[in-house]
Parts: sequence; C-alpha cells; structure tokens
Amino acid sequence: MQIILLGTGNPMPDPDRAGPATLVRVAGRDLLFDAGRGVLMRLAAAGSSPVGLAGVWLTHLHSDHTTDLNDVVTMRWAMGMVPLPLPVTGPPGTARFVERTLAMLADDIGYRLAHHDDLTWEPACPVTEVSDGVVFDDGELRISAAPTDHAPVRPTVGYRVEAEGRSVVIAGDTVPCVGLDRLCAGADVYVQTVVNRALIEAIPVPRLQDVLDYHSSVEDAADTAARAGVGTLVLTHLVPAPAPGTEQAWVTQAAARFAGEIVVGADLTSITV
Repeated sequence: MQIILLGTGNPMPDPDRAGPATLVRVAGRDLLFDAGRGVLMRLAAAGSSPVGLAGVWLTHLHSDHTTDLNDVVTMRWAMGMVPLPLPVTGPPGTARFVERTLAMLADDIGYRLAHHDDLTWEPACPVTEVSDGVVFDDGELRISAAPTDHAPVRPTVGYRVEAEGRSVVIAGDTVPCVGLDRLCAGADVYVQTVVNRALIEAIPVPRLQDVLDYHSSVEDAADTAARAGVGTLVLTHLVPAPAPGTEQAWVTQAAARFAGEIVVGADLTSITV
C-alpha cells in the first residue's frame, strides 16, 4: 500500500502546495481522495492519470477539496478511448454537487463533441452517497466511511482503506469525534488535515481565527493518533503552510502527545505501508 500526498495546501493559493488531495495505491488500483486545486498536475507527477483512477472519494464539499473535480471529470472523458464512467463517492449532497458540475461543463462538453468525430458519448459519474459503514468490499479491497465533525459543514465523512493486510485513514477536515476514533482504531497510517493553533492565534485576523473551531490542531491529531493506536500520523492541509525549515517544530508539537512516526506532508510525499 502506498499513500501519495498529491496536495497538502489549504484554501490560500501557494506556489508549492496544491489543494487537498491524496492518492492511495493498493491492490492494483489508484484511489483518489478529494480533488483540490492542481490535482491533475500532481497526479501526473505521481505517474498516474484520470483515466487510471478507480474512483474519487470526497470527504466533504468545501470548495478547496472539490474545485478540480471538474478537471478530473473532463480529462477522464476526453482522454478515454471508450466510455469510462468516473465513480464518485461522498457524503449526502454529492449527487447534487456532481449534477451541478456536469451542468457547468455542458458548453465544453458540446464543443468537444462537435469537434471530435470519435467522441460520441458524454461524461458519466455514477454517485454513491455514504454516511456510515462499508462503502466498497470485493474481498480484496475494503473501504469504510464514518461521520466526522466539520460543523457547520454537514455532513462530512472520513474513510478507512483496508487491503493487503494494511489500513490507512483519510480523515478530511474534522475535529476529534467518535466517528474519527472508530475509523482510526489500530490503523497503520492516519492522514489528518491540521491547523497550527499557536501560529494562528498570533495572527489577529478574525477570518483566520475562525478555522480553529472546526479543524483538528496538531495536538488534536496527535491525541487522536495516540488514543487509536495508529502507527504513523501524517499531517496535511497545513494551516498556515510551514515556512521552509520549520517543519520540525510541527513534529515536535505532535511528538509531545504521540510516540509513533510523524510525517509533515509536502506535495508528493510518499508513504509506503
């Protein structure tokens, strides 16, 4: 099992960090979790493509986690030599979001159909909406979802991927909660979006201060990891983005509460389980 952090940024544009997206390679499949800004560029750098994805799993419908889903949809369709529907899984509301995304793309779809004689079908995205329980299980790969807490964004979910005797949790944006603990129990790797509370509290901007009440802090993530007995904690969607050379300070904060391996994510960081 391989986890590749395609994008580790936050809503603020950053020349070095794409928007939130994580690739899990397991059982011969590429699984994409969230589709933030620049996801296809990072997917190409990871040696994958929209055509090669087994599907997309959305943790929630905040724009920074979904803004480039339209690019994934368009390029999977335009690059495919045969009809290749893109399965999309997410919390309730995802079907409506995908429907609106396809409606937004209607003009572009028309242009491409008119120009390419061999392109005779439109993009399709079968949607599965989930709140809790098993999302997928074919005996080789199992994906489960559980509700998380990113209020007032509702509903939100995290995912646990299990295959090859290993497990990884993609938590998305959430504060500590029962659903998150359930997903993380005994996981090999736990990927959590985090904010650095001390740094944010030192910046007197109310809109930035607001992020503190619905994201896990570094300490929160470390507490969750320790409580759940995970092997490796991976910090992503870092707010504010660490200045180069300061990553160890984030590790030190987490290590005060969690004794396992700690990874401060950068774009294209790869973790093999």
